[in-house]
Amino acid sequence: MNDTPDDSAAKKIIIDEDWKSRVEAEREALRKKEEATSSAGPAEKPAARPQQPLPPPSLTALVTTLALQAMMALGLVADPKSGPPQPELDQARHLIDMLQMLEDKTAGNRTPEESQLLDSTLYDLRMAYVSVQDRPAPPTPTDRS
Repeated sequence: MNDTPDDSAAKKIIIDEDWKSRVEAEREALRKKEEATSSAGPAEKPAARPQQPLPPPSLTALVTTLALQAMMALGLVADPKSGPPQPELDQARHLIDMLQMLEDKTAGNRTPEESQLLDSTLYDLRMAYVSVQDRPAPPTPTDRS
């Protein structure tokens, strides 16, 4: 038998068909693992929550939103993300000033209920600001030594 270069090369090539099925099985396992991880991990895909209708835009909604932010800045309401309340008086003063500006700019265009809400909200926030401002600062860990 005469072996030509082509015949000897063909004899030396070993075709392993099984590797293709192993690679496909590994890919499928990896895909399933990624799907399981992404569906289990809240950071990857947040769980779908039922959509709640938003309230209609209104002056009342705006005032209450700004008032809540001011109360958080005064340390009267805990921030759900950061834990215990931390007063930030500059931010609180800014929010109170924004409500005052809103009252000035909407004068003559509010309903009596909206005017009452703005007046009482501004009064309450100003009193809270003075109260928080007059409180002594809590001791820090370095003050105790």
